Amino acid sequence: MNGKARTQARTPHTRPGSRDVVVVGSGPTGLLLAGDLATAGVPVTLVEKRPHKISNLSRAFVVHARTLEQLDARGLADELEAKGEPLDRIALFGRLEVPLDTLPSRFNHLLVIPQYEVEKVLERRAVDSGVRFVYETEVTGLAQDVDGVTLQVRGPGGEPDTLRAAYAVGTDGMHSAVREAVGLPFPGKSVIRSVVLADVLLAEEPAEILTAQAVGDAFAFIAPLGDGYHRVIGWHRKRDLADNESLDLTEVKEIARLALGRDYGMHDARWMSRFHSDERQAPAYRVGRVFLAGDAAHVHTPAGGQGMNTGLQDAANLGWKLAAVLDGRAGDALLDTYQAERHPVGKSVLRSSGGIVRLAMAKYPWSMAFRAALTTFLDHVGPARRHLTGLVTGIGYAYKAPRGAHPLAGRRAPDAALRGGGRLYEALRGGRFVLLTPEPYETGDRGDRLAVRHWADDRRTTVLVRPDGYVAWAAEGRRDGGTADAAAVEAALTAAGATDAPSAALR
Repeated sequence: MNGKARTQARTPHTRPGSRDVVVVGSGPTGLLLAGDLATAGVPVTLVEKRPHKISNLSRAFVVHARTLEQLDARGLADELEAKGEPLDRIALFGRLEVPLDTLPSRFNHLLVIPQYEVEKVLERRAVDSGVRFVYETEVTGLAQDVDGVTLQVRGPGGEPDTLRAAYAVGTDGMHSAVREAVGLPFPGKSVIRSVVLADVLLAEEPAEILTAQAVGDAFAFIAPLGDGYHRVIGWHRKRDLADNESLDLTEVKEIARLALGRDYGMHDARWMSRFHSDERQAPAYRVGRVFLAGDAAHVHTPAGGQGMNTGLQDAANLGWKLAAVLDGRAGDALLDTYQAERHPVGKSVLRSSGGIVRLAMAKYPWSMAFRAALTTFLDHVGPARRHLTGLVTGIGYAYKAPRGAHPLAGRRAPDAALRGGGRLYEALRGGRFVLLTPEPYETGDRGDRLAVRHWADDRRTTVLVRPDGYVAWAAEGRRDGGTADAAAVEAALTAAGATDAPSAALR
């Protein structure tokens, strides 16, 4: 961590003010959320029970298009693009190829890059934004009142202490201490047991960036980690062992040979592990002043590589809302929309990833016949294939809009060219709303949270884009060639939390 870092190895006895937020867990979700809040001027403490060290033993290694768009809105995507490997198609079930190069996005591919590279970039941004890190500190309980949250914590020496904040967010993974402290269940089940993981060197380089295949009772997946090592994921239906059972490279190689026909000369494993894959989702992502995001809120199978991506998009949704409420620009009801918008997405990811893995694991004649029929259907029916692609990449998700709202409301805003140069997602940087309008519009004293930009073409639609890249409100120009009514624009800005009070008008 560089010299700008505000770190603490021991737990301080702090009593933050009424605008503070404590984020628990320094994985990708927690780092993005903390960075967003700090960028918006919110004091943030990030609590992590591990010592400070970004592990190179990544579980995730795919960043999808919608996540890259979110990172682009923070000025981070191009750096990751330079480090990763783009892949313009996904192969499913050995027969179906899902093209990504037709995605309506600047990022018409998925990016193969280890999770730790994503964490490095997000951590640097969090540090530079002023996030305060507290390591080797574990949450042991919490209490809420009308003014805030008090977290009981245990520091590196085992000493008890407390942290006080206006809000707390648990991004502390599947075994979340925050979720347990607020009494939320985590219903679901284990889908696959005894999945083996190994980071290995290969004597032979695979022909494809991602190599995956299921044959008979075996499945194997190989992806590069960018430092010479490859991550291998393997599973054998007839080897149902507990997570703590010993694992050696011989077993990993055998599964690879059964599924892929070869083991690519795997050698010198630096790490191996056995785990089980669960499907679980918390019934609520908010309990009073406490929120859950990422794996603390939902876990699912690794099929489709959606886990880290869904968590990062949770953070992108929650951060600007907390900042708006803490700044007095929006009421508490805005925070309820986090549950309303993100819980259905988490549920959908459980269904899609679970469906993919169950079809890949098909063993009965009827299930294999269904997989073959579905593959043929998706291969020949473009709209269905595009729908699946939209779910896996995150491009296809939209949030429910109020009745009578413009058709664009709640939908992802595609990147757009702007008059005078630049793009929409560049204008979103800094956590601002963007008002896209065909005519001039005065921001008044709101320039720190509202950018006004104009279409590069002759479109007459006025669109208010939220900091997370979704449309908050839109209206068509008047038949006489005029723009949307100024009062309607101001009402939309106020409702979205982009302003305190009307102070500007269309000219």
